[in-house]
Amino acid sequence: MRTLICRIVLMLCVAGPAEMKAAFAVAQDTKPPETKPQDAAFLALQEADAAFRAGYAAMQAGKLDEARQSFADAVRLAPQIPEAHLALGAILSQLGRPEEAIPEFEIVLKLKPADGATEANLAAAHEAVGRSRASAGKLDEAEAQFRSAIGVLRDAVPDAQGVDASIAQQVALRDELGSLLAQEKRWDEAESAFRDALRLTPEGARAGAGSVAPHMHLGVVLVEQKRYPEALSELGKAAELAPENALAQFQLGRGLAAAGKDDEAVPHLDRALKLNPELRGGALELAMAKQRLGQQQESIPLFEKAVENEPHNAEALTNLGLALTETGKAKDGVPFLRRALAETPNDPVVHEDLGVAELQQSHFDEAIAQFEQAKELDAANPQLHYDLGLAYKLKDRMEDAVRELSKSASLDATLPDPPYTLGILYMQMGRLADAATQLKTALALRPGNGDGWAILGSVLKQLERREEAETALKQAIALLPNQPGPHITLAAVLAEEGRRQEAADERKLAAGLSRTAVNRQRATLSTNAGNQLLQRGEIADAVSQYQDAIAADPGYAEAHVQLAVAYARQGRAQDAAAERQKAEALGNQKQ
Repeated sequence: MRTLICRIVLMLCVAGPAEMKAAFAVAQDTKPPETKPQDAAFLALQEADAAFRAGYAAMQAGKLDEARQSFADAVRLAPQIPEAHLALGAILSQLGRPEEAIPEFEIVLKLKPADGATEANLAAAHEAVGRSRASAGKLDEAEAQFRSAIGVLRDAVPDAQGVDASIAQQVALRDELGSLLAQEKRWDEAESAFRDALRLTPEGARAGAGSVAPHMHLGVVLVEQKRYPEALSELGKAAELAPENALAQFQLGRGLAAAGKDDEAVPHLDRALKLNPELRGGALELAMAKQRLGQQQESIPLFEKAVENEPHNAEALTNLGLALTETGKAKDGVPFLRRALAETPNDPVVHEDLGVAELQQSHFDEAIAQFEQAKELDAANPQLHYDLGLAYKLKDRMEDAVRELSKSASLDATLPDPPYTLGILYMQMGRLADAATQLKTALALRPGNGDGWAILGSVLKQLERREEAETALKQAIALLPNQPGPHITLAAVLAEEGRRQEAADERKLAAGLSRTAVNRQRATLSTNAGNQLLQRGEIADAVSQYQDAIAADPGYAEAHVQLAVAYARQGRAQDAAAERQKAEALGNQKQ
């Protein structure tokens, strides 16, 4: 739009007042003014010429409002002169008053039909009105203006030099119309407008920057329609055509994320943010992709940047609070979640996340209050009932917990957590048969839960269902081979069945595992103590701690690694090399 208007103004500058004076004379079908009789029409023409000269001078000096007044005087004095209307329309457009410019350009076309430059300027004015009304929310009026602008250009017959400019403007207008339709979520019509823009793009220009926007915008619309393969094809073309275009990289990253390809999205979102660190939404999209990939710690600085850029963005505030909670910093996350709640007080997700943060701090009453509010807003959400049930359990409100956990399980029978937690709750309440039923349901949904099998085995033992208990406990041992607990319980079951030797073997295995666990704990404590001494420069004492750790558990590779570091600081190169070899061998054994 602005380019075309500037071309008109530049044309006036090149023509100058002398040529425009001649245009006034030709319009009167006379000789030059110095030979014209001094009648009223001639005097009006002279005044119009003077007004145009004054407008031209004001325009050159950048005094656009003075130029507008002078050109308006020229139009009033000589309404039959198309150049006066053209000048007035151009100045009005430059002043951001396209609605007033449109009638002037239309008069020019009546006086001077098929003028390519005026037709382009008229289309640009319609486009400007469309933009203005779109930003003001008057979308129906804006759409009409865009369609009017397209019609003007489509019906125009530009000269040979104006063909490329006319087509480029038609492409741009269809792209603008598609964007407007997309704002109204009229996806099919928006798609049609963007495809028209691409169809009109000359084949030779399709590999250029001019087709980036239609490809990108079409891709965004297809993402909204969840037509991901087509969307990623269009977005990929845009990014390929303009690899240094931050917005193209950003939209491709968003499309990949929407398609569930966060690992592929991250490089494009990261690239977009590097190209334009202030790109609106860039930090937030990258942070959420990393968060979904489990990279919570890496997401936090990005969420902080997003909040800094948009302090009232509830999505950024919520996700920052969630990331802090999930990295064990619930106390730091609560203020951000409360700010998000102030922005969106009726969002059940924010209430839920705030409840989780309070629960992590053992603020049970506060957590329950948030979960209750969330449930009122989204009563059919099974996760909310589960969260509330868990909070009630931790508060020892057992019946309330049973009610909410049972409701969660009934709303979504595919979730393993509600029956698992309900099974543990029933076990604590002494309702062993109900506990066994719920635990079996949970383990059918998540058979890899070794702790669950161990608990089920214990419950079945108490119910004297020994054969079932044995099966469950052996499953637990297969999943948790280094845990002594299942062996101890299995030994008790076997003893009750009179299988004394098998029971003794299980107890022996449990004792060995218990010693190993205790020794590993001792080794870990000694190694940590050695690390602190090493940081303080107390090398000899650190060496002693590392040696104690290795004595407790020779297979603890970390102690060998750190002892090598300490030896190296003492200048004992051979001893350090030997410890590194032991650590490497232990690492290879684990592999």
